[in-house]
Amino acid sequence: MSKDKVARLCFGATFVIAAFSLGLQFVQDWLGVWDDPGTVEPSHAVRVWRFFSYFTTQANLLVVATSFTLARSADRDGPGWCVARLNALTGITITALVHWFLLHPLDHFRGLLWASDTLVHIIVPVLVVLGWLVFGRRRRISLRVVGLGLIWPVAWLLYTLVVGGITGWYPYFFLDLGETGRGEVTLYCLAILILLFLVSCLFWMGDRWLPGQQAGRRWNRPRLVVGRGRG
Repeated sequence: MSKDKVARLCFGATFVIAAFSLGLQFVQDWLGVWDDPGTVEPSHAVRVWRFFSYFTTQANLLVVATSFTLARSADRDGPGWCVARLNALTGITITALVHWFLLHPLDHFRGLLWASDTLVHIIVPVLVVLGWLVFGRRRRISLRVVGLGLIWPVAWLLYTLVVGGITGWYPYFFLDLGETGRGEVTLYCLAILILLFLVSCLFWMGDRWLPGQQAGRRWNRPRLVVGRGRG
């Protein structure tokens, strides 16, 4: 079996696991199994909105989309694709880091809740990063891609703070202005953005220096225009 087929199989497995994990979390959110006892149960419409407002959900959605595409063509390329791929890599890595250091110590899940939480926060990130390390492709990430890749997390932070200020609901306690305080939230936001930038730069350096198959980058090659000479 060729390396390309092995890569497509691995990306396909990542897609299946990420899609299953995300689907399981959606069902659990829909049923309210994560709700704190004694709280007022929100409507299903609110549950859906909140589910898709989590950074973890959006990062896993990017993983599902990019892994599905890579399972079909491991050599996928293009300017928008490179940004989406980097967003999936950095987003899912930040998901794992923030969960492990900030949220995991507060969790006391058991059974299916533990399995669901571990899948989206630990297993999927490990699979995604390993897939990129082993199969590449290389020479896909530039400093321009790194810069464009920051648009999504900045937009997510602004959306979270604005909507949270209006509704009073925040997906994470460390972004809650009422609970944590404006000064600490500002520090958390700066720390998240700096961490995102540093992780993006790590992927950029790895893309340049790690061995692996290089991409042709058809999308940014200069085009040769042949015109008629004067007669």
